[in-house]
Amino acid sequence: MYVIALTGGIGSGKSAAAKIFAELGVPVTDVDVISHELTAANQPLIKDIAANFGSDFITPEGALNRSAMRQLVFKDATARAKLNAILHPAIYDEALKQLQLHQAAPYQILVVPLLFESPRYSKHIDQILVIDCDVKTQIDRVKQRSKLPEPEIINIIKAQTSRKKQLKFANDVIENNENVEKLREKILEIHQKYINTCILSKTIS
Repeated sequence: MYVIALTGGIGSGKSAAAKIFAELGVPVTDVDVISHELTAANQPLIKDIAANFGSDFITPEGALNRSAMRQLVFKDATARAKLNAILHPAIYDEALKQLQLHQAAPYQILVVPLLFESPRYSKHIDQILVIDCDVKTQIDRVKQRSKLPEPEIINIIKAQTSRKKQLKFANDVIENNENVEKLREKILEIHQKYINTCILSKTIS
């Protein structure tokens, strides 16, 4: 089982990159998708979240109020740590289950936005792929996508691992300051590299 961890800052284009890998037939496990599933209406984790943060952070339908929680945790490190302690173990367990389903694939993509804040994944990954872009592009994309105010976006960027650290630990980097077509070209190239790496690895072993 060869696992590529895909990461990058908010607005860097991780979701777009993951979608392209999936279109190429590469199994993709995305911890953000898992997080949304585990915090949907009336899921078991909702009870713990309500007990720790109060009903203001739960929607009338019984799901996590993501907007309210986002505003809290990206300005309050203690609240962020408390939420992570509830969510991360459950997300991790589900991510491992999904990875196990595709062991026969040449390689898999594991999307972990907070990879460097979540060392528990390190023993399961073989390489790190960082999707990178400049800060202005990050801000513009998130404004357009999520309609968040710029100060809130900047707080999120500051709370995440710096670009400098991400690039330092990356095995591969895709610069994504342009459009989806350019991103697709770069992913096609690196996809072939990963296929060749896996073939060589199996031949040597």
